[in-house]
Amino acid sequence: MAALGEEFTLSAEALFAGPDGLLGVEPSDKTDHFLVTDRSRTVVLYKVSDQKPLGSWSVKQGQIITCPAVCNYQTGEHIVVHDNKVLRIWNNEDVNLDKVFKATLSAEVHKIHSIQGTEPLVLFEGGAVRGLEALLAEPQQKIEKVICDGEVIKWTKFFVVFRHPVLVFITEKDGNHYAYVQMFNSRNLSKYSLLLGQEEKSVTLNFTAYVDRKFISLMSLSSDGCIYETLIPIYPGDTEKNQRLVRSLLLKAVVSGITRNGVTLTALDQDHVAVLGPPLPSSKECLSIWNIKFQTLQTSKELPQGTSGQLWFYGENLFMLHGKCLTVVPYKCGSSSLAGALGKLKHTQDTGTQTMPHFVNWEMSQGCGLGSPNSEQPRILRRKKTEISLQPEVPASEQLLSTIKSGSEKHIEVELRKFLAKWTPDFHTAIGDILTGLLGRCKAEPSFYPQNCLMQLIQTHVLSYSLCPGLMDTALEKTDVQMLQLCLQQFPDIPESVTCACLKTFLSIGDDSLQGININMESIFDYSNTEQDEKMEEQSEILRNGFNAEKNYSNHNRDLSKKPQDSTEETSSCPVIPKRAALLRNAILHSAYSETFLLPHLKDLPAQDITLFLQYLYFLYLKCSENATMTLPGIHPPTLSQIMDWICLLLDANFTVVLMIPEAKRLLINLYKFVKSQISVYSELNKIEVSFREIQKLNQEKNNTGLYSIEVLELF
Repeated sequence: MAALGEEFTLSAEALFAGPDGLLGVEPSDKTDHFLVTDRSRTVVLYKVSDQKPLGSWSVKQGQIITCPAVCNYQTGEHIVVHDNKVLRIWNNEDVNLDKVFKATLSAEVHKIHSIQGTEPLVLFEGGAVRGLEALLAEPQQKIEKVICDGEVIKWTKFFVVFRHPVLVFITEKDGNHYAYVQMFNSRNLSKYSLLLGQEEKSVTLNFTAYVDRKFISLMSLSSDGCIYETLIPIYPGDTEKNQRLVRSLLLKAVVSGITRNGVTLTALDQDHVAVLGPPLPSSKECLSIWNIKFQTLQTSKELPQGTSGQLWFYGENLFMLHGKCLTVVPYKCGSSSLAGALGKLKHTQDTGTQTMPHFVNWEMSQGCGLGSPNSEQPRILRRKKTEISLQPEVPASEQLLSTIKSGSEKHIEVELRKFLAKWTPDFHTAIGDILTGLLGRCKAEPSFYPQNCLMQLIQTHVLSYSLCPGLMDTALEKTDVQMLQLCLQQFPDIPESVTCACLKTFLSIGDDSLQGININMESIFDYSNTEQDEKMEEQSEILRNGFNAEKNYSNHNRDLSKKPQDSTEETSSCPVIPKRAALLRNAILHSAYSETFLLPHLKDLPAQDITLFLQYLYFLYLKCSENATMTLPGIHPPTLSQIMDWICLLLDANFTVVLMIPEAKRLLINLYKFVKSQISVYSELNKIEVSFREIQKLNQEKNNTGLYSIEVLELF
């Protein structure tokens, strides 16, 4: 059974503030002494038991420390590298780093590794490794490049296996990862390609490893929130070949699958791994310990101030940045057993730490007994106690499903929030069951509609339309445009019929009804204010794609543009209110569809809705045309191509209807004028293209005319 103790801060001052956190935390020559290196100029020696610094050293202004300081256990001195190539060695009595031993190397250093009983090893950026003594004897010696061009070292680890030093480092190139194993007793270097297994679409975020007999167990945390394992042989069969290793799934859903920053892991022993990261997209970061042997979450601690995504462990202490201060969290990992993994062993638990022995898919053995067979105590009473203690607790998901059947909306919301905060390994399955239970009660009781609960479930990012087709049907019945917007943004597999039904709802709902609804207004601008109107008036004279609107249109069709002023006024302001614009722009225009399946459903739209949607699309088209980049402002705006595709789809599906609507006449005339202007633009561009081709041919045919010449080219 694993447990986390009460955390404490080494320094009350925020000395290590910065987006990238620390360079490293490394042990010193004494048990509770640690060297902490920040990303600028400073190394601090801390005594953990006293929670205070014992010494601090800094390089000069303008110099930057580029790899963590380590201790040379053979001499008791400290080693650090600044500006990639300059190595410094000092002891606790030294005050000024500028006056200590200095060696300038011929290649950039990636990291220095040092552990008890061995000489420090220097790993260079090119993958070459040197012992410290050999390097100091000739600092300017040539350093070969071991890794291929384009490969970058992402992670390293130093082991002692059977009294022999072994260095493992992982490189990355074009999304592919490679493992290098350097054996120093035989000077063998082996390279392995790490092939993706089940996580083909995921991105590897972090690595950790431990030695297991004749293998190095390499664990990786991927962007899908899962941990994968690769077994690397310590003694390879053929060191000359680039061997391939396949990863296998070890733990599912240990962190949120959409989080890529601020997550890491570290192996504590052969059976336990510590993970840092948010368990849910909306939750705060947590430090948790998992039993990888029984695949159970043993304990976790919430970190409300956030972390830098860095985690170190030495002895029985975990080190991390909590907020901006270096924090130590004591931990204990007992012997791995089934009873301990299921939380059946007696243990003390610190306040502020949640112990959650949830299991994945275990079926408990009926023959388990915790008592000693040699005990003289009455066996009947002991057997009853054992049976009671081994009774499996009702899973939290089943308790919540029971509450959903008869509880009030407020009570269900509170219990759901508690359930989402716990995060169990069977989370994905439980979410589907909970949603099914809520929708079942919604159908049975028309007055029951727990909108907040449904929204929380959607925001877990584990649902899709195919998993819960009844959710959007229920939202359409309730005209819940807030939920429909969220579903359109989250679900990738919504049928075209449902997309069209959402469009119809967004266009038909009244403005007064929309005003009272909380809608995501990201990147939506209110173009109805005075400042925007003034900008529109100023830009009405700007050439759009090389043509002035009024001049060109009047030359081509004077009869169609008798009222250009009315046309300008018509298109200078948004035809829909901002909240309706948010629904159309951020949800509908970004939804996936197939023209073949969407067109039949667009024919069912009312004529008034068709006109309104076309007017809004035309308005967006004008906004795109106002600037040289042909884009709308904001985050993830719809592209000009998406806008034009929707205009074409609406006209293809309803052209006859639009022709018969008096209100759409001016809109069709404007669209006709824009299409005609585009044809003129492309025609002129084609003429210019031909001229430039001729000029290019002339230049190719001419010989060298010297350093200076004057040429006259006539274009007809």
